[in-house]
Amino acid sequence: MGSGMWSTDVYDAADRYRRATGKSAFAYSDSGARKVHPALDPRDAMRESRDSAEHPQSTAITVLFDVTGSMRNVPRTLQAKLPQLLGLLLRQGYARDPQIMFGAIGDATCDRVPLQVGQFESDNRMDDDLGRIVLEGGGGGQMTESYELAMYFMARHTATDCWEKRGRRGYLFIIGDELAYPQVDRRQVSRLIGDDLREDVPLLQIVDEVTRRWDTYYLLPAGSSYAGNTKVLDFWRDLLGQNAVVLDDLDAVCETIALTVGLGEQAVDLDQGLADLKKAGSKATGTVSKALARLGRGTRDQVATLPAPSTPPTRGVTRL
Repeated sequence: MGSGMWSTDVYDAADRYRRATGKSAFAYSDSGARKVHPALDPRDAMRESRDSAEHPQSTAITVLFDVTGSMRNVPRTLQAKLPQLLGLLLRQGYARDPQIMFGAIGDATCDRVPLQVGQFESDNRMDDDLGRIVLEGGGGGQMTESYELAMYFMARHTATDCWEKRGRRGYLFIIGDELAYPQVDRRQVSRLIGDDLREDVPLLQIVDEVTRRWDTYYLLPAGSSYAGNTKVLDFWRDLLGQNAVVLDDLDAVCETIALTVGLGEQAVDLDQGLADLKKAGSKATGTVSKALARLGRGTRDQVATLPAPSTPPTRGVTRL
């Protein structure tokens, strides 16, 4: 996957068609779907971000979001702002040959569709994957969702040329507002992903595995059920340090992702990135500035500390 080029014109034409016909950008979910779309089914799946003649320096970017409860608004916000996200990554040169995969997280203890993962795409098919996501809106009501299951998939069911060829980690953004479970449940893995594990995998182990190949960020946006909850924020900062980021405004998600990638790729510093946002007409500069102030200091001169299999990484953000 990952071929083709993103076209804002194609996106705008599809958006105009949906508006004219009254169709939803999330037609699959809004039709009443209660099972994972075949294109997003994680069972027996491997998601790959590969180089090609068209994209010789692929940069793998994954955005996974909680679709339980009040977090159901996140994918709709992302879908509406896709042009801004791709515009910053491509036109501003924040990342070379970005390939983006979208997915969704629920609660494997009670939801029908607790894990959905698309493909790494460089063109408008990423919009198609967003539209296939089931916005279940479930969850168990116990301030815990299956983020650890999603991290398990990212650690053991993805392959990227940016890591395997160049020793550069991809970017993983998890957008949510609750805690992860303390271990990856082997029965859930068997049922949903298809792996046969002898025992559960502790959360700290899977976090270590995923952060070896992915610069991993947890975004906690305003407007969610547990926004501002110190227990949730402390939990993720214990796991990811400064990469647990608070957002004052859900509408700033795309801009935050784009600038985080730009900082990590050493393509821009925070001040220039904020200037780019302002020039693009974004109203999220204040939120992004506050959210990324800790990431923005010194990242251009820092080197990731984890050695790659063959060549050392040159990513700018220190692994936590």
